[in-house]
Amino acid sequence: MTERIEGHGGDLALAALRAYGVREMFTLSGGHVFPLYDAAHKADFPLYDVRHEQSAVFAAEAVAKLQRRPGLAVLTAGPGVTNGISGLTSAYFNASPVLVLGGRAPQFRWGSGSLQEMDHLPLVAPVTKHAETVFAADDIPRAVAAALETALTPHRGPVFLDFPLEAIFSTGDADAPAGPTLAPIEADPDEVATAARLIAGAARPVIVAGSDVYAGDAVDALRAAAEALTVPVFTNGMGRGALPPEHPLAFAKARRVALSGADVVVVVGTPLDFRLSFGDFGDATVVHIVDAPSQRASHLQPAVSPAGDLRAILTALAEHPGDRVDHGDWVAQLRTAEDAAKARDAEEMAAETDPIRPARIYGELRKVLARDAVTIGDGGDFVSYAGRYLEPAEPGTWLDPGPYGCLGTGMGYAMGARVTHPDRQICVLMGDGAAGFSLMDVESLVRQKLPVVIVVGNNGIWGLEKHPMRAMYGYDVAADLQPELRYDQVVTALGGAGETVAKPTDLAPALQRAFTAGVPYLLNVLTDPTDAYPRSANLA
Repeated sequence: MTERIEGHGGDLALAALRAYGVREMFTLSGGHVFPLYDAAHKADFPLYDVRHEQSAVFAAEAVAKLQRRPGLAVLTAGPGVTNGISGLTSAYFNASPVLVLGGRAPQFRWGSGSLQEMDHLPLVAPVTKHAETVFAADDIPRAVAAALETALTPHRGPVFLDFPLEAIFSTGDADAPAGPTLAPIEADPDEVATAARLIAGAARPVIVAGSDVYAGDAVDALRAAAEALTVPVFTNGMGRGALPPEHPLAFAKARRVALSGADVVVVVGTPLDFRLSFGDFGDATVVHIVDAPSQRASHLQPAVSPAGDLRAILTALAEHPGDRVDHGDWVAQLRTAEDAAKARDAEEMAAETDPIRPARIYGELRKVLARDAVTIGDGGDFVSYAGRYLEPAEPGTWLDPGPYGCLGTGMGYAMGARVTHPDRQICVLMGDGAAGFSLMDVESLVRQKLPVVIVVGNNGIWGLEKHPMRAMYGYDVAADLQPELRYDQVVTALGGAGETVAKPTDLAPALQRAFTAGVPYLLNVLTDPTDAYPRSANLA
């Protein structure tokens, strides 16, 4: 017999949320959503509040990314929802199963000018998989369950519901949702077989694995496929750590050599976007493996593009019964390039320059970060160095803004990561520009006893903009920040702790203090403003 649930709208929503594995709520207080707080309070359901709604959505996204289950943000009507749209959009680009529940002005007065009266759906619809207004309390469990089912169905992504005041505050009853009923998407077996033959028959194949490999719980299957076919693996996004750095097929430094020399490039679980030269790998044959047909590239035609459950596809590649070319010489060639690049990086990471070069910061971090530490990137130029010098050792330990490139993720991601992993190191890598977006939410971390370490690379400029603009025009504007600003004192004023570091030899002891402080701790590292991360600005 189906269980019936009853109560006000908040009670009904919470019952559905729990059925789908939601275990906490991130929010900024607002009267339109009081029944959701009441339900959480009565049920002893964890509730974390922030100082800006974007941090609530980013915290929910961190939970969704790290735990591969829905994350929940509750936002009040009007500005509460609009303040969360950047977080929703990041979740959309990152395929993160985030549910945002919004308050809404009363429907019976619609058009009369109620407080924060606004139709949210036209704003959120382009950056969600589903957006709906639920007008009756009895419909809330059904709507929440359907939205979460949509969020969890590959290709995953955020969903949005809002509730008029009379719906969420009213009482009702409904059938209790049973929980997820997801069926895997089965890829075309002929396309999978074709992909396997291309990889096995290639002389110089390369695999690039991205976030959907982790999200689809396909890490073990990726390793099995790489090992069975002896293919070197590069990673991006949350694919990082899928193979530990010591694995003989794990590569990070030789990507340019690999992608310029490969005859078959296999991209798994990540789009052929600007991060991968839009899929242009010269004369190489491209195999694009995606988790849903909607993710097939529309701007080019790969040789084959199997779409479906990544774990099943990668397992089938590992079990390919046909002939296989020996890739040993190719792997050895890339290992030589990788080792040479690592030697150059080691010199950079040990540099004794004054002012400090960003590479030295990462050299010291590598000595203190545990294998299971969660590292969060929130910045442009400074975080680019993190992508080069840090090598996650385990899957599910790397969070960056993703292809949308939205700054301000740091404190929200830190909150979600700390809630997920109470006993691990959580380290936020933040540019001084990015610090301006979310640093006030250190207060939320302090107040709720969620310690993290924040390392700010403080060069006093917008590095990604200043150097390219000077190269293009001979001058720059709107690219300077206050030099040597004391971001550590901001954190101290908010109840945390911190210090400014100006000399390379002071980095190691400062990091030791930070990771043993037990409170949010910010290391404000003064870095060389002339040291720019090398890149070609390909924005088109």
